[in-house]
Amino acid sequence: MKKPGNPGLILRKNAPGWLMMLPSVILFAFFVWQPLVAAVQISLFQAKGMRLERFVGLRNYVAVFAHPDFWPAMRNTFTYTLWSLAIGFIVPIVLAVLINEVRRAKSLFKIGIYLPNIVPGMATVLMWGFIFRPGATGILNIILDFFGIPAQPWLTNPGWTIPLIVLTLTWKGAGATALLYIAGLQGIDPELYEAAIIDGAGIWKRIRHITVPNIYNLARTLLILQIIAVFQILYEPLVMTNGGPNNASISIMQLVFRYAFERFDYAKASAVSVIISVILIALTLIYTKLNKEKDM
Repeated sequence: MKKPGNPGLILRKNAPGWLMMLPSVILFAFFVWQPLVAAVQISLFQAKGMRLERFVGLRNYVAVFAHPDFWPAMRNTFTYTLWSLAIGFIVPIVLAVLINEVRRAKSLFKIGIYLPNIVPGMATVLMWGFIFRPGATGILNIILDFFGIPAQPWLTNPGWTIPLIVLTLTWKGAGATALLYIAGLQGIDPELYEAAIIDGAGIWKRIRHITVPNIYNLARTLLILQIIAVFQILYEPLVMTNGGPNNASISIMQLVFRYAFERFDYAKASAVSVIISVILIALTLIYTKLNKEKDM
């Protein structure tokens, strides 16, 4: 039977590691856990501004669920997430694989795909808002008119709004994510590709049997990070469509914004924030569990 270790010896051996982690733990607790606990507290009270007046239990949550904008916002947020997986998750992988296969001017392509990422987010949203503006003054409609194609409604079409906003997000962020995949691809042993070429494997077989298996762990980590990021989408629909037309693009974070900064109802804004946190924690746990079962 294995004897328990000496607690003092274990503490001394682990002390340097804990000391190195301590600043990060303190910052994480201060900027993440403390605001989350405060949000839970505020959501259970009736508040006037930030001043808590009386405990009301789950009444704020009931009011939030009963609000006519809540379920459209929740549905749209999941739609944003699904479109981001269909567009925003695939595009960086494709860019990384293509650039990795290039033999010349590879650095030029890396700089080119990263440039949109340095454009301020608000400038990106305003620029694409002008591009997708409906009517004769929209940049894309001006180009279409040159080819004799009638003007399209773009962002005023409820069926197109979310995909176009996700396209804007992808244009800005795909390059930075692609560089992470390129870094992962450069860690693959070149001899694997050389052996595959000697065996007569084409580019598609090399991608399928060498590239994809080697970036799988990186891809599934970036997948859950992307889901968390897109689930909190705010200023893109706020600026480009203000949640319209007819709530077709309102996000759950935009509902938080409306409660907090338009109605100054911080209790209900906190309630929606807590709901978002619970959903993201649940999605992360489910995703982690599925991956663990797959790895076993």
